[in-house]
Amino acid sequence: MFIIYNTALALSTLVIRIAAYFNKKLALFYRGRKGVFEKLSQELKPGTNTIWMHAASLGEYEQGLPVLEILKKEYPEYQILVTFFSPSGYEVIAKKEPPFTVSYLPLDTIKNVREFIRIVNPAMALMVKYEIWPNYFRELHLRQIPLFIISARFYKRQAFFRSYGGILRDSLKKVTHFFVQDSSSARLLNDLGHRNVTVSGDTRFDRVLELRNTEFKMPAIELFTRGKTCLVAGSTWPEDEAVLIPVLNDPQMEIKTIIAPHTLEKERLMKLRTAFKKKTYFYSEAGQGEMEEADILILDTIGHLSRIYRYAQIAYVGGGFKTGLHNTLEPAVYGIPIIIGPEYGEFKEVTDLVALNGVIPISDSDA
Repeated sequence: MFIIYNTALALSTLVIRIAAYFNKKLALFYRGRKGVFEKLSQELKPGTNTIWMHAASLGEYEQGLPVLEILKKEYPEYQILVTFFSPSGYEVIAKKEPPFTVSYLPLDTIKNVREFIRIVNPAMALMVKYEIWPNYFRELHLRQIPLFIISARFYKRQAFFRSYGGILRDSLKKVTHFFVQDSSSARLLNDLGHRNVTVSGDTRFDRVLELRNTEFKMPAIELFTRGKTCLVAGSTWPEDEAVLIPVLNDPQMEIKTIIAPHTLEKERLMKLRTAFKKKTYFYSEAGQGEMEEADILILDTIGHLSRIYRYAQIAYVGGGFKTGLHNTLEPAVYGIPIIIGPEYGEFKEVTDLVALNGVIPISDSDA
């Protein structure tokens, strides 16, 4: 199985390299990994214990952050490395200049893995949620480096529980301990023979509560809302916007709206802006006058959304139309009603909130 996996990985690496010439995201993905080993050699002190946490993207990073902060307090003498798979996570956190080293994760080839482990020499490794990398897991196990999966959630449709998921099931055997979100995940792991499982809940709860309790002000947003009812639509995709735009264009809908698209390509942002018939501005370009007169504000920056929900009286969370629902806990901690698309069954916290009438699923603009 490892031969098949590594062959497929080599082929996909070649495809990514070629496709990077034609796709901006893939170009960032590919270029970002150039010079990773040199960067790590310069920023990590050799001979110093390292806590390594890996997250796929920004959402998983937010899940892992509460655990990382506790480890920093418990082991202040350790250096911290956080790696990302996707540019959307790395680019945001790296720009914030955090008090730890941030890097892309080199692709899971045998050569990359051995060089990465040699340079980093982690004392422990934390993988957030779904990050399973067979070669990394194998090398960590061979070197007897503790490996933990945190805030994980497993369900029957995943490859681990299918006939073709043998290499992933084998990778799970290399895990020192699983910290899972719910008892259902624990049972599925137990069925595979894993007893090293603790139901610890979803660390996103810790993170969103911390954000809610941290004092934070955005004068521009306060100027925009001016005490009026505000809808914040976060992480929206075109499917979400197709539902929202007709409603928000209704002249009788007198509400301030902040819309944060999930992706920020210039062409997509311009198309979204022209779709609105009311006074619409981009957050990055709006001055005081525009903020005061705007009806709709398009958030064309990254990293503000979780804090902006505090200015909302109602929220819409995107991704519930086929693409994968985003974090409903971020607005939920403010006790406001939340609207989502119809696809949410894989998210336990959402099904719980729907049952409590805190989240309202819709399927079209007429709902």
